[in-house]
Amino acid sequence: MDHRLVAGVEEALGWAGPQHLGTGFARGSLRDRELPARVLTPTRLLDLVMRRNLGNPQIRCFQDGKELHPGAYLHQGVGGGTGRDGAGLVHMGRLGNLLREGTTMVLDRADVFDPTLEVACRSLQWWSGERVTVNIYLTTNAADGFGLHWDDHDVLVVQLSGEKDWEVRGPSRAVPLHRDAARNDTPGEETLWAGTVRAGDVLHIPRGYWHRAGRDGRGSGHSLHMTFGFTTRTGASWLSWLADRSREHELFRHDLAPTPGSEQHRRLVEAAVELVGSAPPADFLAAREHAVAPSRHVPFLETFGHEGSVICVCAFRPRIRDLGETVEVLSSGKKLTFKAKALPALRLLLSGRPVPLDRAAGVVGDEVHPLAEILMRHAWCAPLTPGLASGCSGLVAEVTDVTDAAEVTDVTDAAEVTDVTDAAEVTDVTEPAAPEPDAQGS
Repeated sequence: MDHRLVAGVEEALGWAGPQHLGTGFARGSLRDRELPARVLTPTRLLDLVMRRNLGNPQIRCFQDGKELHPGAYLHQGVGGGTGRDGAGLVHMGRLGNLLREGTTMVLDRADVFDPTLEVACRSLQWWSGERVTVNIYLTTNAADGFGLHWDDHDVLVVQLSGEKDWEVRGPSRAVPLHRDAARNDTPGEETLWAGTVRAGDVLHIPRGYWHRAGRDGRGSGHSLHMTFGFTTRTGASWLSWLADRSREHELFRHDLAPTPGSEQHRRLVEAAVELVGSAPPADFLAAREHAVAPSRHVPFLETFGHEGSVICVCAFRPRIRDLGETVEVLSSGKKLTFKAKALPALRLLLSGRPVPLDRAAGVVGDEVHPLAEILMRHAWCAPLTPGLASGCSGLVAEVTDVTDAAEVTDVTDAAEVTDVTDAAEVTDVTEPAAPEPDAQGS
């Protein structure tokens, strides 16, 4: 999936791929100066806040380094309703007054309800192979931000408008975790960078690096930035996954015998060694990526008629295997098998870019229509709603050429599959159990 923001971040940081995530502090600037305003502006952010049913902690406000009571910016309805004057809605008058005084407003998981940020997060997930969410930070006038702290995930910071002062220090504990064996309360002493970020600037801050940002002492003005959080996989994540798999075996479900050196203890150790050998880290990486359910989307309903355009909504890049006479596709905990002639249409439909079906049919044939319906029924594709179209417009180009979709992973595999008689007929649907979510937060 070619996304204008992903390409811009790579260029700004001098990266040639996601392998640099978590390897060290980096900063740069987007060459495309119009991109930040295309993604989000302060006014559009406030419009989003006004039109959503939001509550604490998804939306929070801070002054003088302290979190304000939700009543300072939310309606406090008596009846618990969610109408125009009911609880759960932001009181825009109160919020406006706070922002005039100088406040930091934080909006978590903005990708859940904004299509532009949804598509951006999905593109970064396809790019990195890691789970991605985005938080938005709006700071006005001389408001300070959070104190010196570290995050338990790697982040990419993109300054969208205004200015903010940052300080970034090195870690005081190597790659700390949310659930760790030791506390990590003492800030690192080495200052890696301190300065001002402006619209278009990009920062990469790895997990465990101490940092703070604010506009303390700046006077009038504002800062708007978004922080993409990458929940990366660790050795501890792999062991947690193995612990979940152990429950499939009766031996691990029995109560532990209290006698040290018992036969049960010996058998458990042997079974644990066998389990580790049978499910190496590579299996965990593949299972975690391809067993994640697609993002929330508008379902396909035949009663509404045929869709004009579709888009792939898989959380991660689908894996296509060209097996010669058949094509096998793996994603979102499923494996679908198609006749070989479906390959060009599958590459289009699973490219992550908007696909106008009638125009695509002129390139790959009319079978793109029934294939699209199959993929929508399995929740791999979704109708290209006006919202999703707006989230892609100017950021992700439409695709109607097979060569444009070449980035969809194409893996040759000699595995046997069920014979098929029609390119638009799924003959093998396998749905393996999804692994449990990582213990590490995002």
